Amino acid sequence: MEASRKALFDQVATRLGHAFDGEMRIGGNYVPAVQSGDEVYVSGQIPRIDNTVKVVGRVGGDVSLEEGRYAARICTMRALAILAQLLGDLQRVKKVLRLNVYVQSAADFTQQSEVADAASEVLYSIFAEAGVHTRTSLGVYQLPKNAAVEIDMIVALEPLPAPHEDVED
Repeated sequence: MEASRKALFDQVATRLGHAFDGEMRIGGNYVPAVQSGDEVYVSGQIPRIDNTVKVVGRVGGDVSLEEGRYAARICTMRALAILAQLLGDLQRVKKVLRLNVYVQSAADFTQQSEVADAASEVLYSIFAEAGVHTRTSLGVYQLPKNAAVEIDMIVALEPLPAPHEDVED
């Protein structure tokens, strides 16, 4: 029997050592996710756990490639936790359409795609083929709170079943 997406999410969370089950709060005048039709746009997520940014600095400088990959995993799990809060669970996710991965990079760092691979691996481990997506990985000069990585994503949803209307004879 196929494991539920919740069970797969919990397995990844356990490997990362964080639950990701509390309310994901944002720090400004915007929403963490917005649904438009059968798509959800998730705002940028940094590797914050319990109000602490877990990985700060420049990847390829004071942050190693593996630490950058860890940050990308946390960001992805935060985005999925926000989706689960909005939708009630992850079962309606039909397809991850787009993933943008921003890596605060040292001047000579060119492995942004390897950092982004960690986020893609999380999505595949939870959604299988539905987690395969288009992606952009960018090296940037600075990110909020000095975070090493920030990600945002767009997902497509399975449509809700049409409501049944009672028909009188």
